[in-house]
Amino acid sequence: MVTEMTKYGFILMSGEADAFLKKLQEIGMVDITRSVKPIDEQSEKLSSKADIYRKAIVALKEVEPAEFAEKTYGDLAANVLETVNGIESDRNQLSQLRRDLEECQPWGNFDVNDIERLAKQGLKLHFYKAKAVDPAWKEQYALSEISNDGVNTYFVVVDDQNEYEFPLKELPAPTRDCASIKKEISALEDDIEQKNKHLSELKCHEDDLRKEMDKMASELDLHLAHVAGEKVAEDYITVFEGFAPASSEESLRALLDQEDVFYVADKAKVDDNPPIKLKNNKYVSMFELLTDMYGRPKYNEFDPTVFISIFFMLFFAFCMGDMGYGLVLIGASLGLKKMLGNIAPLGVTLGIATTVVGFFFHTFFSVDMLQWSWLPEGVKSIMLPSQIAGFDGTMVLALLVGVVHICLAMIVKTYQATKTKGFANSLGTWGWTLLIVGGVIVGAFALLGVMETSLATWAIIIIGILSALGIFFLNDLHRNPLVNMGAGLWDTYQMVTGLLGDVLSYLRLYALGLAGAKLGEAFNAIGVQALGDGGVNWIFFILIVVVGHVLNIAMCVLGAFVHPLRLNFLEFFKNSGYEGSGRNYNPLQSTK
Repeated sequence: MVTEMTKYGFILMSGEADAFLKKLQEIGMVDITRSVKPIDEQSEKLSSKADIYRKAIVALKEVEPAEFAEKTYGDLAANVLETVNGIESDRNQLSQLRRDLEECQPWGNFDVNDIERLAKQGLKLHFYKAKAVDPAWKEQYALSEISNDGVNTYFVVVDDQNEYEFPLKELPAPTRDCASIKKEISALEDDIEQKNKHLSELKCHEDDLRKEMDKMASELDLHLAHVAGEKVAEDYITVFEGFAPASSEESLRALLDQEDVFYVADKAKVDDNPPIKLKNNKYVSMFELLTDMYGRPKYNEFDPTVFISIFFMLFFAFCMGDMGYGLVLIGASLGLKKMLGNIAPLGVTLGIATTVVGFFFHTFFSVDMLQWSWLPEGVKSIMLPSQIAGFDGTMVLALLVGVVHICLAMIVKTYQATKTKGFANSLGTWGWTLLIVGGVIVGAFALLGVMETSLATWAIIIIGILSALGIFFLNDLHRNPLVNMGAGLWDTYQMVTGLLGDVLSYLRLYALGLAGAKLGEAFNAIGVQALGDGGVNWIFFILIVVVGHVLNIAMCVLGAFVHPLRLNFLEFFKNSGYEGSGRNYNPLQSTK
């Protein structure tokens, strides 16, 4: 949910602004309205310094630390970047030298000076290569074969005539000898080794780099907050605007009352564009990073994280659809906890969901568990049937989940419209929600036999009439009825064409799960073929099955992340009216 905010206005003497902002930075609760990008020379300078430290940290990310590091003097970040750039330059030179060596190696070891001395004596060397040397050439020219690489023969022709012709295209004469190139290559390799060793020593100072980067970021944040203040009364007074969670108002007022500053506090409004701080339980908060990928809600919008936490998890598990793969995800997330950091709990959660859904889909490493004779019939009976109404069970379930997802989005949209515009001004939205959601509910009751056919028919007629009033006549009470009808017809066209496409989009859940299952089955089948009569073939069986399923899991995880995210970001957000244009709550904080 979106945390309620209190808006503060601070008025103080301009000379006291820096000290006051530093105090707010120590408190760490107030988001001063400020730019997020450099806006003047000083902020550009601080931003550049912070970026240098960031680049240095990124450069050291894959470097193994040395066992012992001597104390580093001078600019640590510049030292890192200079060393990295030096390694890159050496590698480029090394690549060119290796190409030069490859070109000159067919000509063997020679001294370039010898070519120049022969030229001074009137003898010129011509360099060629050919699939085979014609014996007639040896009789007609002073030809000497140098080497053969199995494909081409390399040879030279010595000539002392001004007019010279040969039936092959002449190759450029080598400008360097192999010995000198090898010597330079060796020197560059040694230099790269020394620089990599130096980087390993610098890696031990990575924490110092992070501290300096945080310090620069803190100074930049403070400066941006300072220049955001509005100067009044001939620059003698500075006015700041800030926001803090309403829950911290009492403690913040107590701290501010101790300072020599005048401030006013009022409940934040939508027009104030307050920053957004999300407040969710431990489970839902794991999915906030997905919400942030799209954008946080506006101050008067709903927080979609709770819906994402349910449906993204369900859709992910649906796409994976394998109990064995779920167990692998749980194990991998726990084993790589240090590497994954805050994402590890999310990985475990998605793994648990995949395990549960995979059980109901009766699939274990692409093996149908319904075929296991040792599995109790009672357990099998609670698994999803392979066929529902003559169609694939998972396909039908995917469509049903999609309908529920879209209906929920429309209910949320109706609630939000009523909350922000009032009931009378949201009758058009109510009409569509009543028609779609009400129709789905009545249809479901009729199919399940809960409601008699005649009663269901009358219910649909009543729903249709009430919905038509809202859609075609009351969608905007301040507009001409004819204009409302035209707008209603246009909305009907868009809704009919768009809604069908939205529902069919959920078939991707079935398709991705099916693709992963079939690919896993293929690896299992290949492994069984390789097994044959057993014996040493067990090694090939295990290798094929393990490698195959690892690759399949990697591809399934990628698809199971992207497509459920799409269904939430497009289908759900579009039908719920979610915009996600809010700005993050970013209070002034000290990094010390």
